[in-house]
Amino acid sequence: MRYEIFTPDRFIVGTVGAPGERAFYIQAKKEKQIFSVAIEKDQVRAIVARLEMIIAGIKRANPFEIADTSPVDDQPLESPVDALFVTGAISISWDDQVKVVVFEFYETSSQDDEEDSEVLAVSIALGAAQSFVQRSKAVVNAGRLPCPFCSIPIDPRGHLCPRANGYKR
Repeated sequence: MRYEIFTPDRFIVGTVGAPGERAFYIQAKKEKQIFSVAIEKDQVRAIVARLEMIIAGIKRANPFEIADTSPVDDQPLESPVDALFVTGAISISWDDQVKVVVFEFYETSSQDDEEDSEVLAVSIALGAAQSFVQRSKAVVNAGRLPCPFCSIPIDPRGHLCPRANGYKR
């Protein structure tokens, strides 16, 4: 099954749960339809890094490329958050003919189920991609603070720091 959304009304990364126990989702909304897929925090980081490289490359290749600035969407995910699938592979590309960034999120599946796997394809404008980057960075950084000694995230109940010989911080 392939879901295709061209210039959605809303395309965001969001979370459900408390820091340390958050589940990450990509959500696209077109009119009254909402499409959500589960994603890992590290995948969001990778998307942001790749998207920043794509945007920089587009601006370098064509400095006159117009990117309508979109306001950063800071609203929570649309409820209910029902994931269509868990994201495995992700593809991000620039379609120069229609001037959109194309995302494809592929379902995690075994080789036996490749014919039945699902794909969410979303195409957004360059300005929306820049807003997506800003929001995604804010969502990823809103988690637990890292320990200043070992960089492991500090749990609200305390942290056994390996750099401090296991003393609780």
